[in-house]
Amino acid sequence: MLALIQTIVLALDIYWWLLIASAIFSWLYAFNVVNPRNQAVATIGNALFRITEPALRPIRRLLPDLGGIDISPIILLLVIFFVRQFILTTVAPLVV
Repeated sequence: MLALIQTIVLALDIYWWLLIASAIFSWLYAFNVVNPRNQAVATIGNALFRITEPALRPIRRLLPDLGGIDISPIILLLVIFFVRQFILTTVAPLVV
């Protein structure tokens, strides 16, 4: 059971970093730092979008329109942090 908890925590950590990478990539794309016509850049951007968008879309639907500011990645990072801490502080001690 402990191996399952560690695997879930690792998956949450990996998704955390993918969300951060996606946010940074979207900034680089928006400010025209990266070349969107480059095949490698387009592939990376598409992969990050496909990985993170299913989790971000419901949050975006619930949030009010803030103009050009998208805080859905921050909210999702807070949710991931809460779930990770809940697992480590509440669930894991009960299993061990």
